[in-house]
Amino acid sequence: VGVAVRRFETVTIVGVGMIGGSIGMALRGSRLAEKVIGVGRRQSSLRAAREAGAVDHATIDLAKGVAEAELVIVCSPVERIVGHVREAAENCRRGTLLTDAGGTKESIVDALQGGLARDCRFLGGHPLAGSEKAGAANARADLFEGKLAVLTPTSATRAEDYDTLEQFWGKLGSLVVRMSAGDHDRAMGLTSHLPHAVAVALASSLPEEFFRLTGTGFRDTSRLAAGETTLWEQVFTLNRDNVLDALEQFGRHLEALTRAVREDDRTALEEILNRAKITRDALGS
Repeated sequence: VGVAVRRFETVTIVGVGMIGGSIGMALRGSRLAEKVIGVGRRQSSLRAAREAGAVDHATIDLAKGVAEAELVIVCSPVERIVGHVREAAENCRRGTLLTDAGGTKESIVDALQGGLARDCRFLGGHPLAGSEKAGAANARADLFEGKLAVLTPTSATRAEDYDTLEQFWGKLGSLVVRMSAGDHDRAMGLTSHLPHAVAVALASSLPEEFFRLTGTGFRDTSRLAAGETTLWEQVFTLNRDNVLDALEQFGRHLEALTRAVREDDRTALEEILNRAKITRDALGS
């Protein structure tokens, strides 16, 4: 017999951009929450969230927005998550569960290890979904379907809190993966942060005189560089060591490719191209 999925009276989303807005739309569509409250810094972004159908109510007052929440999901830029979690805990009902959607985890989890006010609890999360587009206007209720959602429990995490969030993300269509915060950040350094860095370098290398000559290859490969710059500046800073490790690993492969082309080493070039094709083919479409 399956465990009944918990339904919430009130869920508050702090930061109703593309990810937060998509969570709100999915929550409302699945009826997993009776009421979804959005908290933001600007009335314009909150208005966009209401118009997109991501929230039932919205406020720029975080304390007011979390007052009745049974679950708080912080979807702020990564440098603001710790502060928003702490502020929310001070104004929530006692014992409220809080989570986040930040793309880096170790610095956030470590900062919140000491516990929160009012017996509130935090369990880090990261849905591996999204795009280079920002804002609630680009939110989609089906954004998380078929995607992974990472949870990063610690030795202090209650089993029931993990179960609650595992069911929560499962209801939104995601497959939940359990990882330590450190393992998450090492993996993201290679699978998420490195691709963005490479796209940035690629886009930066294009002189304006060739803009009109770019085809789908260049546009597809550099697409990530269109992402929100402030967000990515924070990600690269907070996950600096893992990003540097990933860039160094990438640099070794780029140097091997450069050497094969420079020396007209067809054997090495064929080996490099075949190895890359096998890896990419294994990932699927």
